[in-house]
Order: sequence, then C-alpha cells, then structure tokens
Amino acid sequence: MRPYILAENNWKSLKDDRFEVAILPWGATEAHNFHLPYGTDNFEADTLAAEAAAYAWERGAKAVVLPTIPYGVNTGQSDIYLDMNLNPSTQLAILDDLTATLNRQGLHKLIVFNSHGGNNFKPLLRELGLRYPKMLICMTNWFKALDREAYVIAKGDHADAIETSLMLSIRPELVLGREDWGSGESFPLKIGAFSSDWAWMERKWSQATVDTGVGDPSEATAATGDAIRKALQEQLGAFILEFSKADPNDLYAR
Repeated sequence: MRPYILAENNWKSLKDDRFEVAILPWGATEAHNFHLPYGTDNFEADTLAAEAAAYAWERGAKAVVLPTIPYGVNTGQSDIYLDMNLNPSTQLAILDDLTATLNRQGLHKLIVFNSHGGNNFKPLLRELGLRYPKMLICMTNWFKALDREAYVIAKGDHADAIETSLMLSIRPELVLGREDWGSGESFPLKIGAFSSDWAWMERKWSQATVDTGVGDPSEATAATGDAIRKALQEQLGAFILEFSKADPNDLYAR
C-alpha cells in the first residue's frame, strides 16, 4: 500500500489521518496514432502523478492522489471511433462535486494534474475559486513542464516520440511493434494567424492528421521514457512539496 494513493488506502489507515493537498489526475480516452492505446493519457496521468507524489511524500508532504478521471474534452474528435468526450460544462460539474467534498472535509488544497491537451481547466478553476474561497486550487500540465528538446528532435504534441517513449517505459506491452507506427503527419490550418498564440480554432482531428498522431514517433525509446519520468518526478514532485507547505495567506513575494 502506497500511503499517498487514495485507491490503495483503507479506512483503518485514514480515519485518524489528514492530508495537506489532494492531487486529481485527469486524462482522456482517445486514439493515439495506430500504435498507442486509447488510455495513453490515463496511464501517463496515473504513473506521473504517483511518482511525483512519492517524491513529495518522501520529503515531508502529506499529499494524496485521487483516482484518475479517464475522460476529457474531445470535441474536435467527434468522428474518431470511440474517442470519448466530456464537455467542459460536464467537467465543471464533476470538479465542483469533488471540490465540494474536499472543502467540506477540510482538505483545502487541490492540484488538478492534467494529462490531456484538450482539457482547459483555467476557466473552471476561476469559477470554483469564487464558489469555494477557502480552497486553494491550481492545475499542472506535465507535457508543458517538460523540456521536450532535451529528448527528441521531431516536434509533436500527440502520440509523438515523447508519448511513445513514455508508454514504452510505462506499459510497453500495450505498444504495437514499430512496423505499425504511423508517421504522425499533420496539417496546419491555412489561415496563418492560427499558427500564432493570439488566434485559435479547434482542429478537426480527422482532417488535420493522417493517423490521429501529431509528430513522428520513430525516435522513441524506453530509455528516453525512463529519463523523462525521472525528470518529471523531480520537477513536479518539488512543486507538490512546495504547494503543500505554502501558507495561503502568504503566497506573494512583496
């Protein structure tokens, strides 16, 4: 039993225990090129959140990882078979219920540990911040914390060499052989402004990609995945530790 994983805990150990921060991993269920499983984002969320929590726990943080939410926003993939969608409004309802539970029980710090690029929690956290003024709620995107250029050459953001390396490290038995890896070729929108950071439109996945992947996975290796996990454990674990110990009344450097 890992004491920082709620699903592995029991009432005997928890009835007299209290945590400082809850971590809610949030993934998605969707196609990842030809070769990675639909649960890729969830496997990554499970593993990376647990490893970061272990790092923080070993250094004194009373952190608890909640069970992963396995569905995310996949509105741009509505015609990809069995890509499962939660609308943002549904996400808000789920997150509201869970936040209300933590707030009622006196656990006033929550980290939404996001593992899916289609999830956008910022507006949700803004709304919940007004509803629950005692709660200190934040979010992380592990895929943005990573220095991608340190590990691979090819750029990508979905079932690319980074994600393929991670899955070769986490669940290699679920990764198809290299002969089945798609190219990960994708096509940008013709309107140039959508390639900037000041204009945005959702991609229609079946039109923007060849195999649902974005980025060439061919450079992926299990060793690269191991290195990525170690780097993320230290970076995200240090953040969890700092957030767990932070004084809500003294957050700003003056």
